[in-house]
Amino acid sequence: MMTASTARLLSVAALLMTAVYLFPLYWMYVTSLKTESGIFASPPALWPVDPQWANYPEIWRLSNVGLYLWNSTIIAFGVTALVVLFGTGAAYVLARYRTIWIDAALFFVLMMQVLPPSLMITPIYVGFAWLGLLDTPQTAAILAIAGRSLPFYIILARAAFLTVPRELEEAALVDGNSRAGAFAMIVMPLARNGLLVTALIIFMQSFGEYVYSTSIIADSRLQPASIGMTRFLQPNIVTWNGIMAFAAMFVTPIIVAFVLLQRQIVSGLTSGALK
Repeated sequence: MMTASTARLLSVAALLMTAVYLFPLYWMYVTSLKTESGIFASPPALWPVDPQWANYPEIWRLSNVGLYLWNSTIIAFGVTALVVLFGTGAAYVLARYRTIWIDAALFFVLMMQVLPPSLMITPIYVGFAWLGLLDTPQTAAILAIAGRSLPFYIILARAAFLTVPRELEEAALVDGNSRAGAFAMIVMPLARNGLLVTALIIFMQSFGEYVYSTSIIADSRLQPASIGMTRFLQPNIVTWNGIMAFAAMFVTPIIVAFVLLQRQIVSGLTSGALK
């Protein structure tokens, strides 16, 4: 049994690890409020003497941050919707049926996850050009990112479905439900938290995706925020406070989403711990 001193020691260790993990976020926000000279001051200040709060409205206006964030949101929602729509059924089948063909399909899904985006972008670009999808670059980017994210979603969603006892479905079938009815009314509610966490991870990855977007979307009016930040990287000068202000506005919505959904996230991550 854990003693009080051991519990306090573990709590202190957890707080230290959390502080180390969150310090880059803190430094991003602090740097966004510094002047150019304050960024390179030695020793660096943990908080600027004269915070430049005007950096945020100025960067928002000059860099068109609102449009970039809107484009990122469109891409992320589109990818998440496609992945959840097509991946949920596939994950359920892989969780409930075990045959040599199902095992082969699962192995194929795992192998697809191993392939790096930089390797897949060239054949995807050529195929999309042949199909004429590059005329609608955001749609092409959504399809490419969804194809990349689908194996990851299937693997994690399958784990969520495995936590639901098969006997509950069998009882629903005995009571007169169809297989689709048992899936909708029994399996989905019980696996909801795990699926929500997985979908949120897919949304977060798609919101910050760079490789496919920069290769497929050439029109700056349609590009996501991950590409918009590169506008500050010039050959002779790098505006670090501008980059950090842009990055702060970019990541804050994701942080807020995690804070608001933290209970569901923890419940989804631990849903199979006591099964």
